[in-house]
Amino acid sequence: MHDTAALLIELGAVILALGLIGRFAGRIGLSPIPLYLLAGLAFGHGGLLPLNASEDFVAVGAEIGVILLLLLLGLEYSATELVDSLKTQYPSGAVDFVLNATPGAAAALLLGWGPVAAVALAGITWISSSGVIAKVLTDLGRLGNRETPVILGVLVIEDLSMAVYLPLLTALLAGVGLAGGSITLLIALGTIGLVLYVALRHGRLLSRAVSSDNPEMLLLVVLGLTVLVAGIAQELQVSAAVGAFLVGIALSGEVAEGARELLTPLRDLFAAVFFVFFGLSTDPAAIPPVLLPALLLAGTTALTKIATGWYAARRAGIGPRGRLRAGGALVARGEFSIVIAGLAVASEPRIGPLATAYVLILVVLGPIAARWTEPALGRARRLRRPGHSGRSGGPGHAEHRTDPPPGHEQLREGVEVSGPAEAR
Repeated sequence: MHDTAALLIELGAVILALGLIGRFAGRIGLSPIPLYLLAGLAFGHGGLLPLNASEDFVAVGAEIGVILLLLLLGLEYSATELVDSLKTQYPSGAVDFVLNATPGAAAALLLGWGPVAAVALAGITWISSSGVIAKVLTDLGRLGNRETPVILGVLVIEDLSMAVYLPLLTALLAGVGLAGGSITLLIALGTIGLVLYVALRHGRLLSRAVSSDNPEMLLLVVLGLTVLVAGIAQELQVSAAVGAFLVGIALSGEVAEGARELLTPLRDLFAAVFFVFFGLSTDPAAIPPVLLPALLLAGTTALTKIATGWYAARRAGIGPRGRLRAGGALVARGEFSIVIAGLAVASEPRIGPLATAYVLILVVLGPIAARWTEPALGRARRLRRPGHSGRSGGPGHAEHRTDPPPGHEQLREGVEVSGPAEAR
């Protein structure tokens, strides 16, 4: 009885603290992810107030948080959008991978962490935070800008790539050999292909089978199906997160909209728990030694993301200002980087502190870069011109389109984990 009381007291205190943190972050216009990570550091081993009674419960809640993050992300996409993005944006996706995964892999090898850690750190530095980016684009009123579909296209490619990357990383971390890893990868590719085929050809039938006018029944069926598929995927070493993402892709139309509305509050709660749990598993004393590498890595990959956005927007025929805005918007890292680090930390514990510091830096720097990259560089160019008057427009004022790109107004708004809402 005493243990139950302690569990309830700790959980109540943690959830209340997360709610207050989320409100504070919203008022100052900051993503709550860094504050959740800091809260986890404060509550973890070596922190100010370690949690004991609720640690196991929080660990299970964190697993549910990852599943819900990926499910809601999948619900934001239709199979048609994914296929179209693959056809039009794959060169930008390839450039994105080379420019942003390479620094992470190189850093891990230079630090002497080995090839498996290099694959993990490459993923951490590669993937942008769709949740933070969604929040920033909405706050800056850029959903109708010409460069916004380009940004979303790059994010779609990254999200879909995770369905291949995560199973491969899971196999490597499990110590599976080349043959076993190839089988795991083939299973992942076959599963993705099958889900896309079913979603394209029979998506309406599947959605109709899941659909219900009763919100309670819809919630139970979608959540139960997602957890079941995630468990099966985990058993096949394809990753529970990928299984949840594929369930989201397979559902469409009114079912996807209804499920998104019902599951968003649950996602927000358990996503916050997930970030706290990652902080709990990191010793605060381990962060100062990796702070310098994290700063160097953050600075390097901020520049490579700006270069990625510039290239992708140039391919779409967008002018220099739009290219800079696209690049600045892609800088933020967040939830996917933490998911990858959470998988890898058992194999290479030093990844945890580095990933925490790295995400803390870029999740704060990302919104700043999105807002000021274009005006700052634009002003610098104008100041170099003789006779310049010194005036400049506000961020995001040019190359604006009245109507948002079809199907994208809510594509990213619902992925935000703020209060929480930050899902990729």
